[in-house]
Amino acid sequence: MNRLQDKVALITGGTSGIGLETARQFIAEGARVAITGSSAKSVEAARAELGENALIIQADAGDVAGQKAVAAAIREHFGRLDVLFVNAGIAQFAPLEQWSEDDFDRSIAINLKGPYFLIQALSPLFANPASIVLNTSINAHIGAPNSSVYALTKGALLTLAKTLSGELKDRGIRVNAISPGPIETPLYGKLSSDPEQVKAFTAAITDRIPIGRFGKSSEVAKAVVFFASDESAFTVGSELIIDGGMSNL
Repeated sequence: MNRLQDKVALITGGTSGIGLETARQFIAEGARVAITGSSAKSVEAARAELGENALIIQADAGDVAGQKAVAAAIREHFGRLDVLFVNAGIAQFAPLEQWSEDDFDRSIAINLKGPYFLIQALSPLFANPASIVLNTSINAHIGAPNSSVYALTKGALLTLAKTLSGELKDRGIRVNAISPGPIETPLYGKLSSDPEQVKAFTAAITDRIPIGRFGKSSEVAKAVVFFASDESAFTVGSELIIDGGMSNL
């Protein structure tokens, strides 16, 4: 299909997991794609896979000044932007008493502050119509222990989906959110250096998912394609939960 034919799309955190799979699907749907990644290694791996099909930008999602550089690269290479998928983020979990100010600030910067100022920097480049998709999380809904800061950042993104929709609608810019549950991505492997702990952690999560498995990046990417396409032209300020029923328990 060609649901995104000739659309220009930027995917943050697009070098692995949900972001990389979304880039693949966007390209397959006819979009011209740019992705960002924070590490040189991940950027080079994505470049090796996507080749000339994508503009690949190394950028720190939490660096406010760096968001202007990303916007400048989009302006220079494409001249406009039709779709923004705000996907870059970190998931750090810890009890209340173990949070340091530095860790708190890092989560806020990467998951919320950087994305906010990226949208601001890109604002002059958005076409009319255009679509912004924010990657949030079911953690904003379920009150999971040890997720206070992560859920805080994702809940703030959900608020942005509504408030920015109201603010930007007259420019033809729609803002929507996806809220994935547990998804098979490299993220979970980074939660601990002990493979047995990771295995036990993922097993415990799987027990809480009614359909009995983690989701796939491809399943989330399909939802992003819908929000990015003209098929969702009447969908504004909404949230799609993709969690295998986990938040319904």
